[in-house]
Amino acid sequence: MNLKCIAIDDKPMALQIISRFCERYGNIELTTFTNPMNGMELVKKHKPDILFLDIEMGGINGVELAKNIPAGVFLIFTTAYARYALDGFELNAIDFLYKPFSYMRFEKAVNKAVELKTLQQLSATPVFSEESITLKVEYKNTTVWLKDILYIESMDNYIRIHLTDRTALMSQVSMKSIQELLPANRFIRIHKSYIVPAHRIASYNSKQITLYNGCCLPVGRSYSQELRKIK
Repeated sequence: MNLKCIAIDDKPMALQIISRFCERYGNIELTTFTNPMNGMELVKKHKPDILFLDIEMGGINGVELAKNIPAGVFLIFTTAYARYALDGFELNAIDFLYKPFSYMRFEKAVNKAVELKTLQQLSATPVFSEESITLKVEYKNTTVWLKDILYIESMDNYIRIHLTDRTALMSQVSMKSIQELLPANRFIRIHKSYIVPAHRIASYNSKQITLYNGCCLPVGRSYSQELRKIK
């Protein structure tokens, strides 16, 4: 994935470090600014994928600047002041890089942005418009449209398919069998008891996922690597 990024910091040395780390990461087109106002003008005009933003820049506060960031820009604060963390998270910053930060810490922050961007793209892409599977439900063959599936839950020898209209279907089939019926690149096994459509995941970490409807589901330890398949 190619990323367009802007870094704003009043210290040229800090921008040099970010530039070097971006080159090492690869596939990042970076524009840097020591003048915060000029940098924010370009952010509003071009809407980069990621904005690296310092907080204390002379008489200008990056937290205040961040209030005017366009939707869809992933904000990563780069600062030496941990006291701004709460303010930053209220502005939906996806990460904080505390100076001086290592390349590994930088890479982790960028990877988070890549994961979130991928999820945004999946959620914005029409999927499964006419795709379906057929299951036995109450002894009858029933068509289940993939676009209507919210998530799938294991119930001993049955599965419960939770649908977007808040209803559910029960079928006597194993999780392994249902997983084989579903498109592998669009449905993710996150737990021994749960399968979810990738495009419905709003956010996730190593312990749980959150769907766009606000529903939270656990991530099994042995399944956490499956989430990386959505990159």
